[in-house]
Parts: sequence; structure tokens; C-alpha cells
Amino acid sequence: MRLSAMGDVAMTVPVLRAFVKQYPEVKLTVISRPFFKPFFDGIPNLEFFAFDEKERHKGFPGLLRLFKDVKKLKIDAFADLHNVLRSKVVSLLFALSGKKRATVDKGREGKKELTREENKIFKQLPTMFERHVKVFEELSFPLDLSKPTFPEKAVLGSDILQIIGNENLKLIGIAPFAQYDSKVYPLDLMKEVIAKLAENSSYKILLFGGGKKEIEVLDSLSQPFENVINMAGKIKFQQELQLISNLDVMLSMDSGNAHIAAMLGVKVVTLWGATHPYAGFLPFNQSLENALTSDRNQYPKLPTSVYGNKVVEGYENAMRTILPQQVVDKVLEQLL
Repeated sequence: MRLSAMGDVAMTVPVLRAFVKQYPEVKLTVISRPFFKPFFDGIPNLEFFAFDEKERHKGFPGLLRLFKDVKKLKIDAFADLHNVLRSKVVSLLFALSGKKRATVDKGREGKKELTREENKIFKQLPTMFERHVKVFEELSFPLDLSKPTFPEKAVLGSDILQIIGNENLKLIGIAPFAQYDSKVYPLDLMKEVIAKLAENSSYKILLFGGGKKEIEVLDSLSQPFENVINMAGKIKFQQELQLISNLDVMLSMDSGNAHIAAMLGVKVVTLWGATHPYAGFLPFNQSLENALTSDRNQYPKLPTSVYGNKVVEGYENAMRTILPQQVVDKVLEQLL
């Protein structure tokens, strides 16, 4: 399996956890970028194969080398959970060598119908998890996701505890960014959310993000409050996963952080702007009630995009229809 964006990779984890539990006699090999290896740590019967996109596996000759490298592992079947050119090439090579293969159907036609401006068909599409399950069904491995298993909360090391403290407080994670601006809750409203949550001294609010610009914004959000801490740039990715596993709730945009928290069994509240959970990207095992969406009465063309990369004139303020108090109330609901 070859995967790319963080959310895409995180969404495979609950499915693979179900697989190894229901088929303990089968060995899985996940092919992905080295950065994503921590997602799969501790999953039994699962081996991680690092895809070297910059050197060994670069370009078409690199994909031939990747096929040969993976073939040495005596693969019996190939599950393409990504359905992009690279994974299609490797999948085809396995098929030509006589192996079973199956490719995820991303449901592009249904997504077009959901996001188009005219004659929109506004209905729930199959989730990515259901689509992944179908791939394994095609390979004769039916899966049941109704009783998911999650890893234990990680034991936090002293380096993390030095930053967040060791008090027995409720931990609220907030990841206020996303790849596209149309999916980001307005900063002034997010400040209000943080200020209201920070009023309760029994809560510790941890801010997540990355990159110089985001770190500066998170610093400005955390500075006025003793119980709000910017975690961006302070710990390694693996430590970040350990910390997220200890959260009581994560507040996130429609972004990778939502899927990471969900794969670790954490409750997630998501905020949706140009996108909508009906496209199939509601985080795993989360309630649709915890997905706060922009007002479609005011903005009837929503969702305008599957990934948030399409800008529609006049829709820049759609997320302002999600009120800060609504967000706060929904987060507090998860702490009861």
C-alpha cells in the first residue's frame, strides 16, 4: 500500500488494526514514506517498508525497483489504498506477475455531484474506511469495523512533561490549521474559543501545528494564557503522537490532525468550511454531531470542494456561521 497525505495515511490505520485482529495469520506490509512509520508502530504482524521517493524509488525506473524490492517479501496480494499513478503502476506490475490486486474506488463521480454548484446531490457518500474495507473484500478478506481497537495511551516522557506539566488536568488539543484557507476557522473566532476554554483552570489546552508561520500564530494565541501551550516545534513527530494519544478531546479543522487523533481513539470535534463530512472524510469512529459545518442556508453551494482547494467568490466567510460558543459547547460536551 502506498499512501501520501497525512490524513490519507492515518485513515488506513484503524482498518489495518481491524485486519490484523481478524486475520492474525496474515502478514501485512505497508509501503509508505518513512515519515509515516510511527503511525504503524506496535501493530502486530505488520511490517513497514520505507518508500524512497528521492533516490532509490524515484521515477518510473524507481517504481520498477520498488516492485522488485517488495516482491522479495513474497507478497501474495496487493491492496492499493491510494489509487494514484505510482500505486497503479506497482499494482499493475503485481497483477502481471500473477498476484491478486485490488484498488480503492475514490468515488470521484459522487464527489463531483456533491460539490457541484448546479443540480447538487447532497447526500452522505461512503466513508474512506468503507472504501478501504471494500478493497480487502475484493481480496477475500471481509472486515468488520464495528468493534474497533485502539492503542493504549502512551506513557509520556519527562521531556514532554517538562513542557506541559504533570498536573492531573483535562487535556484539550487544538489544531487550528489546514492545508487550504477555506478549511481554516477565522483566527479571531478561534481566539474567542481558546479564551473561553482557558477560563477553566482544570483544563490544559495544547496547540498543534507546524512551520515557522504557524508557530508564530500559535505563540500569539497561547501567550495571554497560563494554561495554553504551543506544542509546535517543541517535540518530535513521534512524541506528538504520544501526546495526542493522551488528549481528552481534539478540536481540529477537516485536516490530518483530526484523523491522527481519531486513529488513536481520541474524541474529535471537527470544523468544516468549504468541505463537508458527507464526502466521506469524517474521522474514524466519530459522531456526525461532532462535525460542526458552515450554514448551508446562508451558503447553499456548500460543500464547494472535496479537499478545500476550490475558492468560491462570496464564500470566504462561510465558517463565521459556526459560532465560537457552539464550538466551546461541543468541546465541553466531550469532557463530561
